[in-house]
Amino acid sequence: MSLKFKIDGLFAGKPQPLGPRGALSSFVKNPVDVLTVNINGTEEDEQANTRLHGGPEKVLHQFSPVHYETLQKHHPEGHFTMGNMGENISVKGMDDTTVYIGDIWKFGDVELQISAPRAPCVKICHRFGIANLDRFVGERGMTGWYYRVIKTGKIKVEDDVSLLHREANTVSVHTLMQCTHNKTDKTLAASLATLSVLDDEWRQKCDKIANR
Repeated sequence: MSLKFKIDGLFAGKPQPLGPRGALSSFVKNPVDVLTVNINGTEEDEQANTRLHGGPEKVLHQFSPVHYETLQKHHPEGHFTMGNMGENISVKGMDDTTVYIGDIWKFGDVELQISAPRAPCVKICHRFGIANLDRFVGERGMTGWYYRVIKTGKIKVEDDVSLLHREANTVSVHTLMQCTHNKTDKTLAASLATLSVLDDEWRQKCDKIANR
């Protein structure tokens, strides 16, 4: 399978107050030219809450720029643009319906594997000042996804992006999100619970749905 794109944007952030309580968060990120990627994170992007964010299964977050059009259409009161959803990577042509759990993608010289979706949280609401925006994002399965690192190095804006490997028995990020959100397809959930390339946290979510 030959799928090739280019990196349109890279983003990194530092912990800063966000929301009504001023809790520290790195959700707000700024454009950068380079990300230096290691097994547990990047040199440029910092995490405020390392218990819930970052680590080897959540090194980088990618969000599809096409979703900003949907967000702007349904929430014209907001200002949505590339980099606003806390993502590290933006690539036109890649979205939740066309990338699959376990995919290994090459970004320049760096190799990354899709480990799980990004579960939307209330920080999305705080970022844009729009109530229930996290629910809107989750219901439509346009959450973006996380990567674990296969090969470390530096990635740069306009680096080539190509698919190196796709698992034989897997699903798109969108399908997984719909399964865990709707909680009705126990057969699919049981199958996903055995998907070894899926992050353990999400396999446990699927197992709970399958055994409800």
